[in-house]
Amino acid sequence: MRLLIVEDDHALAAALVDALKRRGIHSDVAMALEDARHMLGVAQYAAVLLDLGLPDGDGLALIRSLRAEQSAIPILAITARSALDARIVGLNSGADDYLTKPFEVDELVARLHAVLRRQGNLSGSQLTAGNVRFDTMSGDLAVDGVPVILSARERQLAGLLLRRLGQVVSKPLAEDQLYGLNEPVGSNALEVLAHRLRRKLEAAGASVRIETIRGVGYLMRELPTIASA
Repeated sequence: MRLLIVEDDHALAAALVDALKRRGIHSDVAMALEDARHMLGVAQYAAVLLDLGLPDGDGLALIRSLRAEQSAIPILAITARSALDARIVGLNSGADDYLTKPFEVDELVARLHAVLRRQGNLSGSQLTAGNVRFDTMSGDLAVDGVPVILSARERQLAGLLLRRLGQVVSKPLAEDQLYGLNEPVGSNALEVLAHRLRRKLEAAGASVRIETIRGVGYLMRELPTIASA
């Protein structure tokens, strides 16, 4: 999962990126509304963590414009404005949740997961498909209860495909979620990654398969159950 953090406090933004990364959540950072609009236009994010007090305007303006454009991207507003009326305005503008500074990162993550569950983008802390179980918090994957050793990037791809089981995940979406805007991506990096993950799942006897949809992206589906005679 990759988020867009819109926060002009460099120290706080860096601390958030580091704390979220330790929890398996990767982030890009925009320091101003203009930067955020540009990044949202060229990359696809799972959610936005949005500070409302920004140097080039009020974050509420970004929320309103996204909702006016029919964007359903989950938005968690983060601000020092603790008054009840400020929170109501934020929620009425289209924010999915509201967190006041200072806050604990674990609470932020819990609220983020709750928002994503409501949006249908995350099915709780445990994702299951056939005999595969994936822990979204730790990134651990097991087949029939036996752990499968995956690299950090393989874990990210497994989580992305499991969250969208039975749906095609486009190559641009996968690259945005796994690599972000600031990391160079080789032309076949995603193909190699999907191949490695596919082989590990097959070797472990997983009852799911990663299929390549030529020119589009990747799809994970459950294998049909073979009835015993």
